[in-house]
Amino acid sequence: LSGSLMSLYSEGELGSVAVRGCVQLSLRYDPARTELQVHVLRCRELAEAKKQRSDPYIKTYLLPDKSNRSKRKTKVQKKSLDPIFNETLKYKLEKRDLQGRTLNLSVWHHDSLGRNLFLGEVEIALGAWDWANTSPEWFNLQPRVTDAHGTVGWGGSSVAGCPDPLSPTGRGLPPTGELHIWVKDAQSLVPLQSGSVDAFVQCYVLPDDSKASRQKTRVVKRSLNPLFNHTMVYDGFQPKDLAQACAEFTLWHRDAFAKRQLGGVRLSLGTGSSYGVPVGWMDSTAEERGVWGQLLQQPGRWVEALLPLRTN
Repeated sequence: LSGSLMSLYSEGELGSVAVRGCVQLSLRYDPARTELQVHVLRCRELAEAKKQRSDPYIKTYLLPDKSNRSKRKTKVQKKSLDPIFNETLKYKLEKRDLQGRTLNLSVWHHDSLGRNLFLGEVEIALGAWDWANTSPEWFNLQPRVTDAHGTVGWGGSSVAGCPDPLSPTGRGLPPTGELHIWVKDAQSLVPLQSGSVDAFVQCYVLPDDSKASRQKTRVVKRSLNPLFNHTMVYDGFQPKDLAQACAEFTLWHRDAFAKRQLGGVRLSLGTGSSYGVPVGWMDSTAEERGVWGQLLQQPGRWVEALLPLRTN
């Protein structure tokens, strides 16, 4: 994951300009080569990054994959607000895998110090694209449509949680309860270079990140919609503890020699701190906070949700 969001949204960006102009491109799928071809022709009336000039280039991602393997770039065209690129950016994948994919094309001003400037972007839903249309079309450049700190989809993860009512512990200690977590499945994952994913889910209830807190599902091989149907049980909690805790789920791909993280979900109240100490992991999104809040308010009842996986 290593900085892929920084690459997608900022790339060391310094300052900003008002987005304007348009880009001309065509899309074609070549079944013989199993290849998506993005032919970038030109831009027109781009914003000025410096006095009456920009040094533009174009970058694409095949969302929801925001890693370096999804990134393609054109050459930089110096000192032009109406640059001509005439380059074809290519992606190797089966045509059926274009369903659910979005082409993100962004225009950037290249700075010699690496402080590049965002000039606008276009997003095209490939599942709805008419592949009989291979003619160049003009698209108006838009400001960013997604916040770099928001959720990003590597598919979704279906989870459910249930805090059991308190029960006496004996020996004069305060009563405690159990947290039951049911990891059901993941949906619409992005295929890796192998064409599929060997997936498993790992869970911690933070702030306890010890091996005792770590629980895993089985590995489901060669599936983009893996069904785990696995229940995890954590005990020894009081209600006040869960308000300070975070259930962190991470989705992983297991290959022969290593594992690779694909994304995750964090369920918490998202306060930014735990027991009065600032922590980076208490950063749940509004949707994740809503699920955790429901769970705390309904002890003994299951709360189920399908949540988007995020890579940040």
